[in-house]
Amino acid sequence: MSTLSTEKLVFECETGNYHTFCPISCVAWLYQKIEDSFFLVIGTKTCGYFLQNALGVMIFAEPRYAMAELEEGDIAAQLNDYKELKRLCLQIKQDRNPSVIFWIGTCTTEIIKMDLEGIAPGLEKEIGIPIVVARANGLDYAFTQGEDTVLAAMVQRCPSSDTQPPRRVDKAQETFVENLFKWSRQLTKPTPTVSKQHPPLVLFGSLPGPVVTQLTRELQKQGIHVAGWLPAQRYSELPKLGKDVYVCGVNPYLSRTATTLIRRHKCTLISAPFPIGPDGTRAWVEKICKVFDITPIGLEEREASIWAGLEDYLELVRGKSVFFMGDNLLEISLARFLIRCGMIVYEVGIPYMDRRFQCEELALLEQTCRDMDVPMPRIVEKPDNYHQVQRIREFQPDLAITGMAHANPLEARGINTKWSVEFTFAQIHGFTNARDILELVTRPLRRNHSLRDLGWTYLVKNNEGVTSNLDNV
Repeated sequence: MSTLSTEKLVFECETGNYHTFCPISCVAWLYQKIEDSFFLVIGTKTCGYFLQNALGVMIFAEPRYAMAELEEGDIAAQLNDYKELKRLCLQIKQDRNPSVIFWIGTCTTEIIKMDLEGIAPGLEKEIGIPIVVARANGLDYAFTQGEDTVLAAMVQRCPSSDTQPPRRVDKAQETFVENLFKWSRQLTKPTPTVSKQHPPLVLFGSLPGPVVTQLTRELQKQGIHVAGWLPAQRYSELPKLGKDVYVCGVNPYLSRTATTLIRRHKCTLISAPFPIGPDGTRAWVEKICKVFDITPIGLEEREASIWAGLEDYLELVRGKSVFFMGDNLLEISLARFLIRCGMIVYEVGIPYMDRRFQCEELALLEQTCRDMDVPMPRIVEKPDNYHQVQRIREFQPDLAITGMAHANPLEARGINTKWSVEFTFAQIHGFTNARDILELVTRPLRRNHSLRDLGWTYLVKNNEGVTSNLDNV
C-alpha cells in the first residue's frame, strides 16, 4: 500500500460514450440565484420537455424562465427571428419586467446558425432591458458547464474598475460628507482585525445565499474583504473588474469564466483548491491569505473541530471503497474529500478537466493520498461507460457515484449507487456543510444496513441469481 501511495496521479482519456444532463439545466439554480433575471431558453419541444421534467415545473407555477420553441418555420428560415424574439421579450417585459433577460441557446440554434449575438444588441436598445446571450447547449462536456457559459457571458457586462466616472462639482460636497460618515461609523463599529490593506477580491461561482455568507465570513475572520460575487443576487450588483482585481473560483467547472476574467478584464486569478470539505476549505482560505501576504489564524483548530463533529459519519465510511463514473465535474474535489475521510477511491471518471484550472486541487488530491497512505486513484477523462461497468464488476466497490442512467442497472447487480446530480444541488461548500456531503454518501450504505436487518439479504441473493442473465446486456 505504501509503495503505491508514492506514485504520481495517473491520467487517461478513453473518449467513449458517457451520459450527462443537458447544460440548459443550469437555469434551475441560476434563475433562483439572480433574483431580478428572466431566462429564455431558445430550443425545440425536447428542450421544453427536459426542463419540465428535470426541474419539476408545475402548471400553476410562474418561474422566471420560459421556452421559446422553434418550429418548422423558424428552422426553414421562413420566419423573422428578430420579430419573433422581440414579441416574446416585450411580453416578458410586460409580465415580469426583469432587470436582465438571458437568452440560452441550445443545440438547435447552433445547427441552424441562429445569430443570437447579432440580434441581441439591437433588440436590447429597443426594449430597454439588457439581453445576455449564453450558448449553454449540449455540445459541452457536462451539464454544469452551462453555468460556466452564463457567467462568462456576464463577465462581459461587469463594469470596469479602471474607468472612473466623471466627477460632478455639485456632488463633491455630498461625497465628502458621505465618506466622513462612513469613516466615523467604522470607528464606532467593532470590526475584525485586519492585517493590512489588500487588492479587491471577487469570488465567482453560483452558491446559495447561506453558503455565500459562510465563505465570506470565513475570509473576514482573516481580515480579507470580499469586494463582490459573480453572480450577484441582483444584476445591478455586478462586481467591478479590472487589472487590479484578484479573482478566485469556488467550483471546478468554471474554467471558461476564469479565462474570460483574465483575458477580458486582465484580472489576476488565484489558483486554489476548491472549498469543498473541511480540508479543501482550509486550503482555499490559506491560499488566498498567502497571495495577500496575510498570516491565517485559527484555521487548523477550525478544521480539527469540524472533523471531530463528523466522527459518527467517518465510522461508516472508513475502509469503504468508491467509484466515480463521472457526470458533473465535481469528481476530483469529492474524491479528495472522501479519501481524507478514510475511503479508497478506485477510479475518478470525469467528462472534462482543465488541468491548469484544477492544478491546485490535483496537487491537494495527491498530497491527501500520501498523507492517508492510500493508492492514487485512476483519473479517466471522457470515460467509456461500457468499460467502466466492466471495471465496476471487477472491483466491486462499496459505492458507485454515477449519473441517473446507470444507477438502476448497477443497483440490480448489487452495487450501491448515489446520483451524482444530488451533489450539484446540495450545499457542499465550506466547513459546516461537510456533514451534508457525508449524509449523501452514507445514505445508501445506511439504507442497506437497515434493509439487511429486516431480512433483505435473502432478496439480494435471489436478485443476483435473477439478474445474472442481464450481465451481457
